[in-house]
Amino acid sequence: MKQLALKIDVDTYRGTREGVPRLVETLQRHNAQATFFFSLGPDHTGRAIKRVFRPGFIGKVSRTSVVEHYGIKTLLYGTLLPAPDIGMKCADVMRGVRDAGFETGIHCYDHIRWQDYVANKDAEWTRQELQRAVDRYAEIFGVAPHAHAAAGWQTNRHALRLMQRFGFEYSSDTRGTHPFIPTWQAEIIACPQLPTTLPTLDELMNRDGITRDNIAQYILQLTEKPPATGHVFTLHAELEGGKLLPVFEQLLQGWQAQGYELVSLRQYLQGLKTGSFPRHEVVMREVEGRVGTLASQGDKS
Repeated sequence: MKQLALKIDVDTYRGTREGVPRLVETLQRHNAQATFFFSLGPDHTGRAIKRVFRPGFIGKVSRTSVVEHYGIKTLLYGTLLPAPDIGMKCADVMRGVRDAGFETGIHCYDHIRWQDYVANKDAEWTRQELQRAVDRYAEIFGVAPHAHAAAGWQTNRHALRLMQRFGFEYSSDTRGTHPFIPTWQAEIIACPQLPTTLPTLDELMNRDGITRDNIAQYILQLTEKPPATGHVFTLHAELEGGKLLPVFEQLLQGWQAQGYELVSLRQYLQGLKTGSFPRHEVVMREVEGRVGTLASQGDKS
């Protein structure tokens, strides 16, 4: 059966507290699996205001109605309001996801800190930041993490090396077309990458005539003819677990009607022949609908 893996990025305190339980209930109702990647430390979303000076940021904010989806309080965390510690306040929610039978993994410790700085940081900064996430995950779940999905698809050479060193079964840090073994300037990283293969809702919304009414149909057209290795779709607890939940339900129904089995990333990996994964260079490139450059699947190496 052709597979479509659902990757859920949980960026904020509100997304964890409100969006995650809604998504769990929806997935269960549709008999679908998914992997939840949690932000485990402080919610400093308000500090993203610094991105206002980046080209394209204002346009993206206006297209995706950030206030509507994230709420005023979230947009003030870490600036005018204290940053809630997501892992400390929402540990029960996270364990509830596991207890409901869903796979969990690391998104990051501090989402804003990782997304905005990791690309240019050294090995020690990267190790400390990832270690915080690994330790907090183990504290919450009682076991070591086995999977990672980089916040904002941002990474560096040191982070990729750490995926291997921490013994992760896989990472989903990149955008691309099919699973691969990553290389960085010809250095082989022995941790498979399962890249996001489809555009996200916030990248498409209110662009090129795409609206809330037709966005599900647009994505379903992209998945009508599945590639040999299936698809990975990234959603966000703050969006699909909030005001865009009806759109997500349309997608779930549409994908099942197309004959997809909706799986976690671990199930997706298990359905592939990992020994035959090609090697591809990880490069930073622009993705339409996003601001800046994202870690992406480059040329075969």
